[in-house]
Amino acid sequence: MKAEEVKALLEQLASAAATESGDEWRQTWTYLTGGLMDDGVVSDGAYAALPHLVEAAAALPPEQTVDFWVDMGFIVTADHRPPVPADLEAGFGAALRLAERAATRSLLAADIPAQVCAHLVLSCVALAGHHMGEALGRFLDPQESGLLLVCPGCGSDTEIPTFFVDPARPPFEAPGLPDPAHVRQGGHPWGEVAVALQEEALGEGWEPFLRVARDVAVAGVSPETPGQAVLCLVAGMVAVRGTPQRAARDLAHQLMSLTGYFRCWDCEQTWTIADGLAENPDGARPQHRPTEAWTDSDGSAAVVESAAAGPTGEAATRFRRDDDAVVAADGTPWGRISVFSDSAPGSSGGVNSLTVVSRPGRPTLVAGAGDRGVVCLWDVADGRLVHAPLPGHRDRIRSMTALPLPDGRVLLASGGDSGTIALWNPVTGQPVREPVGDWPGGVTGMCTATVPDGRTLLVTATPRGAVRLWDPDIGECVGRLNPYGSPIQSIAAVPISAGHTLIAASDTAGRLHVWDPAVDDPWEPGAAVQLSARALADADHRVAAVAAVPTHDRTVLATGDNRGVVMLWDLATGTPIGDGLPVSTGTAGLPVITATTLHGGGTVLVTGTLHGHRLRVWEPETGVVGHIALDVALTCLATAGPDLIVGHDRGVLSLPLTRQ
Repeated sequence: MKAEEVKALLEQLASAAATESGDEWRQTWTYLTGGLMDDGVVSDGAYAALPHLVEAAAALPPEQTVDFWVDMGFIVTADHRPPVPADLEAGFGAALRLAERAATRSLLAADIPAQVCAHLVLSCVALAGHHMGEALGRFLDPQESGLLLVCPGCGSDTEIPTFFVDPARPPFEAPGLPDPAHVRQGGHPWGEVAVALQEEALGEGWEPFLRVARDVAVAGVSPETPGQAVLCLVAGMVAVRGTPQRAARDLAHQLMSLTGYFRCWDCEQTWTIADGLAENPDGARPQHRPTEAWTDSDGSAAVVESAAAGPTGEAATRFRRDDDAVVAADGTPWGRISVFSDSAPGSSGGVNSLTVVSRPGRPTLVAGAGDRGVVCLWDVADGRLVHAPLPGHRDRIRSMTALPLPDGRVLLASGGDSGTIALWNPVTGQPVREPVGDWPGGVTGMCTATVPDGRTLLVTATPRGAVRLWDPDIGECVGRLNPYGSPIQSIAAVPISAGHTLIAASDTAGRLHVWDPAVDDPWEPGAAVQLSARALADADHRVAAVAAVPTHDRTVLATGDNRGVVMLWDLATGTPIGDGLPVSTGTAGLPVITATTLHGGGTVLVTGTLHGHRLRVWEPETGVVGHIALDVALTCLATAGPDLIVGHDRGVLSLPLTRQ
């Protein structure tokens, strides 16, 4: 930035002010901003030049300087701003106060497109010295529907991919102001803004938010004002001054949603979204009461408890991968990662399904399969491939399960995309029976059921709603479940006693079904008890995945939904157990769930998102939640004792769930 460039711009601004016309200065200003701020870094000379430029721009008609004040907002909220030199502090502070007054006049005088209006209001907030102005560069991109928040507690990024929606009515209460509210001393320019904020600007139901906005303006946007309340002011002014009116109102509704809450996927604490938009906001505190977290992809508010991650309020334990080691957040080693050799059963190197084959007196094996239609078997202890890949399907394998038979044998079943089913001897690696069946839609789910007459049955499910029972010895279908024919998304076997298993399945509409395979007539419930419809409705829990969870005295059912919520259920009564695992933006999406019992008898449940990179490790008995960040895209999960088996887009790896 050169002095002669600043001088030329000052002359152009003075000329435009004298004639109340002329736009020559705009091109010079655009060029000069590159010298004042480069890639988010404010230059040292900016503090000397800006007071003169602000004084000259403030003399222009207010409707001509909207873009200038927006640019000023970006400069004073830049990511990297050197301290103001001591000898320039007084002059620069006075320039900011003048800029705030002039920018507010522009806000009230000009007809501004809604998107530009939002930027101008935030610039006014930034010039007033409020941290909410830092949100200027964090959102409001009309091409983006997502929102990236930074947790004030642990610093983790929380991304909500489809945040911005247009709610028909406020889904939560308007934020409150402290009592007494902080009022700026010595006068401020926001009085006319308060007058402009008519309560009907946003439509019926939004009046309380406009009242908060007016209170903030009357007080003068004090730096101590809560960020949620300031966002009410921003949204209100967009509705009042933005054009065209319909677009301005729609954007204002979206902005008002920022006055809600979010739950950090990492530390499991709930914060205001306003606190997540600003870097290290003063006074940010986690919410210690039930709150509504604006995290659903469909825009509906999900009620969550803002309890701490552990029973005594400690932060959640976090882990990271460091080459072939798992390292705790404090840098201490946790255990080793084992990358399974030749783990490329799919054409892209990934797997679509996993199952663990436990055999008495023999090493535990992990079976994995993917797009190429072959099965791989590894020794879980060292990740060594124990057989050459086993061909058997002409298409992708999407489901697998181990079949422990009454005579002590253990078979391996696999289901293909074209509906074929194959059985394998995992000891020899040879097929027990050639693939059978050709069911439309493929076999997308498998599990193993035992019935009181001593039989072990293979259960298969398809997305078209066919749930069949197979006798593995004869290879024939011996029964059917799912009499309503609901398309099945996830299926699991849950033992309720020795030799008796119930089948739980979720359909594509989010409903949960429980069947008893020991009953010949699929319309008869037998021992099956359906989950409490009231409990599901109260939790707004639309089930997308199911899993069996072993505990010290029984096996319970886990259900997961697309918000990251996991609930546990007693299948003897159909009622929920405990509070469950709450909403998580980090693991929201199509869930993947597995569980195991550790050597000490404790239960651990692991959940993530299909194609996601983050896992939550939950101990239901204690409420403690840990987190693991992966550098691979998750496809499926399994457990082998204390080891977690992760199928991903490039193969298979295992890592310990307890410190080694």
